[in-house]
Amino acid sequence: MEPTSNTMSAPPTTFSSSSSSSSSSSSPPHILVIPLPAQGHLLPLLDFAHLLSLRHGFSITVLTTPLNLPLLRPFLSSTPSASPLVLPFPDSHPSLPSHAQHVRRLPHHSSIAALIRALSFLQPQILTWARSGSNPKPVSLVLSDFFLGWTHRLAAELGVRHVVFYSSGAFTIAAFDYIWDNMPPESTDPITLSSLHSSPSFPYAHLPSIFRRYVARDPDWEFTRESFLANRESWGAAINTFDAFEGEFLAHLRESYGHDRVWAVGPLLRASESPEVDGAAAPAWLSTCPPRSVAYVCFGSQYTIPEAQVRAIAAALELGGVRFVWVMNEPVVTLPDGFEERTKGRGLVIRGWAPQVAILSHDSVGSFMTHCGWNSVLEAVASGTAMLAWPMQADQFLTARLLVEELGVAVRVAEGAGSVPDHGELGRVLAESVAEGKWDELRRRAEKMKRRAKEAVEEGGSSFKDFEELARTISEFTV
Repeated sequence: MEPTSNTMSAPPTTFSSSSSSSSSSSSPPHILVIPLPAQGHLLPLLDFAHLLSLRHGFSITVLTTPLNLPLLRPFLSSTPSASPLVLPFPDSHPSLPSHAQHVRRLPHHSSIAALIRALSFLQPQILTWARSGSNPKPVSLVLSDFFLGWTHRLAAELGVRHVVFYSSGAFTIAAFDYIWDNMPPESTDPITLSSLHSSPSFPYAHLPSIFRRYVARDPDWEFTRESFLANRESWGAAINTFDAFEGEFLAHLRESYGHDRVWAVGPLLRASESPEVDGAAAPAWLSTCPPRSVAYVCFGSQYTIPEAQVRAIAAALELGGVRFVWVMNEPVVTLPDGFEERTKGRGLVIRGWAPQVAILSHDSVGSFMTHCGWNSVLEAVASGTAMLAWPMQADQFLTARLLVEELGVAVRVAEGAGSVPDHGELGRVLAESVAEGKWDELRRRAEKMKRRAKEAVEEGGSSFKDFEELARTISEFTV
């Protein structure tokens, strides 16, 4: 099954009452949510949809494929007005086997671009569902992940508006827009984002991975580029950030897009976690530690840490003598012999999932060594935790720059998935991060940003008002 078009130029859209003629003031809008199957993208989008349902009673349908359906179960069980639209994964893409329905399941020879294009092949089936009796209520709005800009055309075919959801920050979005427009060759170094007022520069090697992997004239990659560019044609954008954190870059996006329908709705923290969660015994163990004495080490759900980095971190934790919680994803590389015995009592190693929000919110945690994934960053900001930045891939180098140079709430300790820091230097920084003195000013800035994050989502705060304005506008045009 091929998509109706390989271009992102959408047909003219008319927002008449025909697509919602059966709606009334007593019938809430029906939103079709289309996520990218990757944890860092999926979870905040579902949290956003959950809030739309919880606060305003919106009906939610989430597109998924059979192998990804289990990922929706916590959301579906907590969101009574939500239901899945399960469509078979397209079998027409030459490089994707049937099991490659999630970013983590992509074969080594395949790219994220192949998955993006393969998901677009579902468009005819989505249109059939939306126009058939199997859809209990007309779709009022398409809400999709920013990696899936092809859904702008889908919304136009349905005659409804499209809102793009950004699980990354406003600075990253501005960088994406600039780079897709200018696509610098590898010989360009440094890259300067001249469209931004501060004209930030960074090495070519720090470009988000999707640009460094881009292959000109490759059908998947050209489709992906057009898909990203189509996001700017969307009726509106919801961004998981807040004004006190990225106000300058939010203003840039509104100016660049030529309208004010750019809503900062974060920080969206994971609805499935709370400080009461007792997963992996971490919160109970943390309660035995003094305030701000523990360094938390975690590199997100997508990154599998190589052995050389495991050994460097282990040596740094031993040498620094710090209390720590270290989360290691599956598959777990073997720790150095005797490491856990030598650090028993002052360290906790968690293999697999950990309740990160609960850990970062605990009074005993003083610092967070992070890969600078956006969800982790927002969780750290919301808890007032100072960060040790170690960007690995994707857009993490951009986020690290924002945290270190722009906001001063982190220090950079390493860069790149292949880097192995000196364990002596890393141990020294880890020790400083949980001691009084050198990090005091950084901690004050982190605490200030925590207060501003809390204020943003409280009633009357900037993100609260943006969220309510977005929901009100959706309700008005669907009546």
